[in-house]
Amino acid sequence: MVEINLFGGGSFFRGVSEGLGGKHANGGAFGIRVTENFWKYVGLEQGFTYSVNNMQFQSPARAGDPRYAFGSRLFQYSLNPVFHFTPKGSNVRPYVTAGVSALDWRPTDRAQAISKLPENARFAATQVRSNLQAGINYGGGVKMHLTDHIGLRFDARAITSRFPTYGLPDTASAAGVYIVPRKLFTGMQTTAGINFYLGRKYVPPPPTPPAPQALGELNAGRLDAGSGTLCQGRAITIRSVGASDPAGRQMTYKWKVNGQPMGGNSPELQFTPDRAGQYMVELDVEAPNTDGMPIRTAKASTLSLNVQEYKAPTIAGCTAIPAQLAYGQQAKLSAQATGSPCSEIRFKWTATEGTVTNDTMANAGFDTKSVRFEQGGKIQSKTVTVTGTVTDDRGATASCTTSVKVDYTPESIRFSDLIFSKGSARVNNCAKRILLEEVAAKAADPDYEIVLVGHYDQDEAGTARRASTLDRQRVMNAIAVLTAGTGTCARVDASRIKADWVGTEQKSNFQPGVCGTSARTATDERAGSRVSTADQNRRVEIWLVPKGIKTPDAFGSAKEVPASDLKKLGCPR
Repeated sequence: MVEINLFGGGSFFRGVSEGLGGKHANGGAFGIRVTENFWKYVGLEQGFTYSVNNMQFQSPARAGDPRYAFGSRLFQYSLNPVFHFTPKGSNVRPYVTAGVSALDWRPTDRAQAISKLPENARFAATQVRSNLQAGINYGGGVKMHLTDHIGLRFDARAITSRFPTYGLPDTASAAGVYIVPRKLFTGMQTTAGINFYLGRKYVPPPPTPPAPQALGELNAGRLDAGSGTLCQGRAITIRSVGASDPAGRQMTYKWKVNGQPMGGNSPELQFTPDRAGQYMVELDVEAPNTDGMPIRTAKASTLSLNVQEYKAPTIAGCTAIPAQLAYGQQAKLSAQATGSPCSEIRFKWTATEGTVTNDTMANAGFDTKSVRFEQGGKIQSKTVTVTGTVTDDRGATASCTTSVKVDYTPESIRFSDLIFSKGSARVNNCAKRILLEEVAAKAADPDYEIVLVGHYDQDEAGTARRASTLDRQRVMNAIAVLTAGTGTCARVDASRIKADWVGTEQKSNFQPGVCGTSARTATDERAGSRVSTADQNRRVEIWLVPKGIKTPDAFGSAKEVPASDLKKLGCPR
C-alpha cells in the first residue's frame, strides 16, 4: 500500500544566457519519496530532495574582476501523481509522473558570511539570501520488486522553474554582480534507490466462481438446415443448435430420416436425398447415467424438408437474324435456355466459321469477316452452322443449331489510268508496262471482265486530227496491246474485254499512271510521247469487273469490240 524510497544521484542544471550568465554547478542529490498506492495503476507521491548546486556567474561584473561564485543548496519539495503501466503486485512497474515542486535555493552560511566581508563589497553581494521558487517536475522510471518488502527504483525527471535571484540586484550597474529576474531554466535529476514496501503484497482478487447450476431438463435444441434450395442428389447438412445438459454430461445424438436411423453420434447430420419430395428429420438426445444420476432423454422438434427435383437444362429457339447476309455484315443470335432451381447454367455459342461475339450470353452476335472464301472474281456463298450449348454445374448439356448463309461478291479492281500526250492515241512505254505487267497478269482469272473507258481533254476538241474519235482510238490501241498476241503484245481473250469512250466526260476520279514516280521507275519515251500528271484528262481507265455484278458508274454502255477492228491494228509499236 505504501512505498518509501531512499535515493541518491545527481542534479544537472542549465544556465541562463542573459546578464552575467548565472549557472548552478552540477552536484549530488539525495532524498526520500513516499508513495501511497490508492488505486490499481495510480499512486500519490510526496518527495523531498536535497542537492548541492553551487551558484556561479559565467562573466565578471567588471573587466579585471574575478567571476563571482558562492555555495548554494537546493531543498526541493514535490507532490506528484504516479501513473504505472502494470497493476499493483507486479514485479516490474514502469511509470510516468508529472507534478509541482517548491524549490528553496539557500546560500550556505559560509557563503553568506563571506559576502559580507569588506573586501567583497565591490561585488554588491552583501545581502545574499535564500530564494523560494515554484516549479514543475516530470519524467518516469521503473520499480522492481526484489522481495515482498524490498525493491529497486530508477528515476529520471526534469525540473522547470524561474532562476533564483538570491536577493541580488536585478539590473546591471557599476556596483557589481546582478541576476536578470523571471528567467526560466531547466534541470535534470537522475537517481537510483531502494524501495521499502509497507503492508501486504497486493494480490488481485480471484474471479467469482460461477454459481452451481441446478440440475435441470436435458435440452435437445432445435434443428437447422440453413438457407437455400434443397435439391435431389445434393448433400444436405442439418445441425442441432442449442442442445445442452445442465449437469454437464456428454450427450449422445440419435438421428432419423423418414423414420429410418441415419448418421452417427454427432450434433450434425449430412445425407444426400435420391429423390424429390418431403423428408422428415428427427433427433433424440440422451445423457448417460453418471454419479448416480438417472439417464435422461430429450427430443427435438421434427424438421420437415422440401427437396426439389433436379432437371437437366434445355435449350430451344436458336435463331440468326438475318439468316442470309453479305460478307462483312453481322447477324444477331438468340436462344431460350432453361435450367432448374437445383442447377446453375452456363451458355456458349460456337460456329463452324466466322466469329461469335458475347459468346457466353443468350443474345450474341455473328460476324462474317473471318469466313474464308477463294480469292479471285468468282461470286461465292457458304452456309455456316451456329450452335448454342447450355451446360449446368453437374455437367449435363443441351444444344440447338441454326444456319447462316454468307454471300461473297468480289469487288471491282481499278488499275492506274493510261495517260496520253496531247492529240495522240499512241500507247507509250509507261502505259504498255501497266497493260502488260499489271493488267494482263490479273486478267488470267476467267471470272473477271476487263473494261476500258477512253477520254480526251477539252483542249484537244476541235484542234487535234480526228478529235471526235481520239477517245476511241486510245481505247482500241490499249486493247490491241492486250490481245494482239504478236511482238511485245499480250494474248488476252478479246471476248472478255469491253470498252466505252466518253469524250470529255470525266465522272471517275483521276489515277494517272506515270512512270518516274515513287510507284514506278522511269521509262524512256519517244520524243513527243512524254506525259505528266498535268495530262491526266487525256486518259483511258482500266477496270477488272467480276462477272455477274453491276459495272461501276463510270461506264454504263461498255460493249465488246469487233475482232475485225482489232485485227486491223495488230500490235501497236
